[in-house]
Amino acid sequence: MRRQSFSDINLAPEAPSQSPADGQSLGTMPEWDLSDLYSGPDAPEIRRDLKEAAAEATRIKATYQGRLADLAKDGDKLIEPIKDYEKLADLTGKLGSYSGLYYVLNQTDPARAKFNADISEALTKLYTDLIFFELELNQIDDAVIDEALKHASLKRYKPWFDDLRKEKPHQLDEKIETLFTEKSQTSRAAWNRLFDETMSSLRFQVKGYKEPLSLEPTLNFLSDADEKKRKAASEALSKVFKANLPLFTRITNTLAKDKEISDRWHNFKDVADSRNLANRVEGPVVDALVSSVRAAYPLLSHRYYAMKAKWLGKKKLASWDRNAPLPDKPERTISWPEAEQIVLRAYNGFAPEMATIAKQFFDKNWIDAPVRPGKAPGAFSASTVPSVHPYVMMNYLGKPRDVMTLAHELGHGVHQWLARDQGPLLAPTPLTLAETASVFGEMLTFNSIISETKDPREKKAMLAGKVEDMLNTVVRQIAFYTFERKVHEARREGELTSDQINSLWLEVQAESLGPAIDLKPGYEVFWTYIPHFIHSPFYVYAYAFGDCLVNSLYGLYAEAHPEFVQKYFSLLKAGGSKHHSELLAPFGLDARDPEFWNKGLKVIEGMIDELEKIG
Repeated sequence: MRRQSFSDINLAPEAPSQSPADGQSLGTMPEWDLSDLYSGPDAPEIRRDLKEAAAEATRIKATYQGRLADLAKDGDKLIEPIKDYEKLADLTGKLGSYSGLYYVLNQTDPARAKFNADISEALTKLYTDLIFFELELNQIDDAVIDEALKHASLKRYKPWFDDLRKEKPHQLDEKIETLFTEKSQTSRAAWNRLFDETMSSLRFQVKGYKEPLSLEPTLNFLSDADEKKRKAASEALSKVFKANLPLFTRITNTLAKDKEISDRWHNFKDVADSRNLANRVEGPVVDALVSSVRAAYPLLSHRYYAMKAKWLGKKKLASWDRNAPLPDKPERTISWPEAEQIVLRAYNGFAPEMATIAKQFFDKNWIDAPVRPGKAPGAFSASTVPSVHPYVMMNYLGKPRDVMTLAHELGHGVHQWLARDQGPLLAPTPLTLAETASVFGEMLTFNSIISETKDPREKKAMLAGKVEDMLNTVVRQIAFYTFERKVHEARREGELTSDQINSLWLEVQAESLGPAIDLKPGYEVFWTYIPHFIHSPFYVYAYAFGDCLVNSLYGLYAEAHPEFVQKYFSLLKAGGSKHHSELLAPFGLDARDPEFWNKGLKVIEGMIDELEKIG
């Protein structure tokens, strides 16, 4: 049984928003109402559901273990355990979703941390009773399963069985799988929690500010118009990261070794194989994406940052200048009500149904928008479970980038809402496709705003901002993926020192950013705060996959591809019930073709061409 997880944790690394001083003008922002899950951590329903879930897991094991092969001889009999398993997945997902969302609202609160840990431990114990289920299904002959899936009651689960079969070569004996599951609480999960609580508790003394700041507002200074503030923020970040470098090095070494042990036992050869399997994408497809992006560095990031250096009157950009606003960029703060209007108007222009779904998030407090002490940084959309609804987390600070982040996360929310009818086993979307609606929502919003912008300076600034966002999504994430590969491959040869990891970081940053960026002393430790490296190794290439895919899709939409909206909604509603090749086929797209990725990259290149003409 796959655990509930946040479908997107988007820190938009080093692409911050705004200084905290401007937060007073943003208007009233929504905060989560988690009562659709549970009314509070002490709600009696939580204890009731934990008890019910544990009892049901025990019953499923007692009733079906050793019998699934016999039941599979008749598809109408096999449907009963599948339905029971699916129903329990929804209940456990609801419990896990609530504890996780309640915790991220204040990760420095010991009571919340304990509650989340206790629920996680209870669910882990429960999951061990169910490990037999998928293992036993995979021991049944393919011919028997194929025959069973011809029954009308079971036919819709064929994609789930197909995905399950792909895991067969990597599954171990039930006792060993149980040990891995139970030990996860004191291995990966424990180190993840240490990272989260450490990062949430860090404070950064930025020169010129009396009070130390948390991570999110400190990162926000990196896009401030004042170079002194950008430099001060970068130096403050570096100082604190360096002070905690031994800890982050220990966490990285431990988790990389933990993954190597798991990969070795589960017969995964390449460091990214397990992620590719989870994403339902083939290694050669990822390799084609990575090769295409790395080959395009000189045409994209290298060229853009050289132009930006000229705009800022510099020979080279310091590492803290990379996200600096343009010198003549009109500065304005976008209130929350205005941000809501902008995104919903853009969504409505594409499809009224999309806007109607998204509006629920605002009206029903499915969004938590304000920045608060202890709250997790960044933004994400948590799909929770099909019987409830998604929840979006923001740290809204009022800049256009924040509006784009809102459009991005609402895209996830719409996608998750549309896919919920697939049910707990088929609704979850692989990461590679999970970014489809989010990036598309960003593109809709960007084009809606820029089409109404009359000021040439503002248009140039917006276009440059969009290029930077796309570079952060494609170039930066592939660089992050390359860095992860180097770290995990090197860790297989032995423990890494802080200096070794720092060196790998600078190596990939220099390659991806190009000669126009001067990587200043202190930048070598900026790998430490990227949560994807800790929580979801090799997650990051999904951003580039999604962005290039959406560039291709959006190009078809702009060309009035026949029945585009209907095909697009069908793609979203499918959730995880279809392979990416099936979902892209109606659009005439094939991710196995390197030209597919080049087509997406040329969209970014075209925007840079346009900026070059503007000068």
